[in-house]
Amino acid sequence: MTIHSIGSKAAVRSAETRVAAYDWQALAGEMSGYGCAVMEKLLTPQECREVAGLYPDESHFRSHVHMARHGFGKGEYRYFRYPLPELIGGLRTALYPRLAAVANDWNERMGIAQRYPDEHAAFLKQCHAQGQTRPTPLLLQYGPGDFNCLHQDLYGDLAFPLQVAILLSEPGKDFTGGEFVLTEQRPRMQSRAEVVPLRQGDAVAFAVHNRPVQGSKGSYRVNLRHGVSRLRSGMRHTVGIIFHDAK
Repeated sequence: MTIHSIGSKAAVRSAETRVAAYDWQALAGEMSGYGCAVMEKLLTPQECREVAGLYPDESHFRSHVHMARHGFGKGEYRYFRYPLPELIGGLRTALYPRLAAVANDWNERMGIAQRYPDEHAAFLKQCHAQGQTRPTPLLLQYGPGDFNCLHQDLYGDLAFPLQVAILLSEPGKDFTGGEFVLTEQRPRMQSRAEVVPLRQGDAVAFAVHNRPVQGSKGSYRVNLRHGVSRLRSGMRHTVGIIFHDAK
């Protein structure tokens, strides 16, 4: 599946096929147990290069953010405009139902009334009804010394509890350093850090904000943030797939 060569319906079908090949029961267990799970080789090396190659072409994007100007870290990223590149849009549509099942389970365990519809299009209608109409998938670029501060991608009142990041560059060849980091703040306890090793084409699905943890008296919420450690050399590209739109 290339970025632009096939129709959107075909892109979704192709994405659904590759997404269905993973063991989602095991992935759901990883997400519920640790706040994240890795899908190995979601993209091929050629697809990674093609997506990263979009970065210089402003026609694909609605905005360009330099992290240092906002205190977000160092580096930069660009938000895609609608319509999304078919590869990204297809994966966004195909991944959502699998993650919605996890999100609904989490909300039930945390006593949150919100439930997410089975199809991504229905969820986007809910976002748009609340004035959240701007697409949030983004392409990030890091150079030597760049990093991404710990943060949460919420963008509005309606936020989907999970998102996906796909590493487009090859560690050890294209760059060194730049590890994906997830931190978990637990009530009355010290924070826990999770460093997620990724290879080119690997995707990590992770909690945006909260997740439930089973305690002796039932489930309680923990608060999560994610970021990227300092890049020591080279260039690192990542695509982020966020399922809610922004105000």
